[in-house]
Amino acid sequence: MTKTEGDHSKQSNGVEQEFLSFVLGDENYALDIMSVKEIRGYESVTKIANAPTFVKGVLNLRGDIVPIVDLRMKFNIGQATYDEFTIVIMLNVNDRIVGVVVDAVSDVVKLSAQDILPPPEFGVSFDIRFLRGLATVDEKMVILVNIEALIGSDELGLVDLNATAGQE
Repeated sequence: MTKTEGDHSKQSNGVEQEFLSFVLGDENYALDIMSVKEIRGYESVTKIANAPTFVKGVLNLRGDIVPIVDLRMKFNIGQATYDEFTIVIMLNVNDRIVGVVVDAVSDVVKLSAQDILPPPEFGVSFDIRFLRGLATVDEKMVILVNIEALIGSDELGLVDLNATAGQE
């Protein structure tokens, strides 16, 4: 059986995946668009006592209590400011809704596995286990965030991955 050129692009390593790109400070980031529930402006949150500084608090989103995480603070990228231009990306991660604060949303980009380079072992401002890789889009380097690993991490403690795994 011969493959046409069109069939070749549909092979597992050639399938394109969509990412939502966003800006934190001077850097471009992206996350899997399949986890995005909605994009909204920043609104005041209810602070939670003893929460890490990057967890801004919670808000009520149509009956769901949603923790809001400021990625600038989590990744140590400059001082966080909140105004009418601040954006919150609402994510659905491991059956939990979590909001992440970013400076701006850029675009939806399509990347194939060949477009994504492995994360470097040094030179980034946060733990590389939260990185999926790096890609070049329109001559700019984009850092792909592994949002499931970040939201499910022990530091955030927002999603208990073991709680759902043990239930049947």
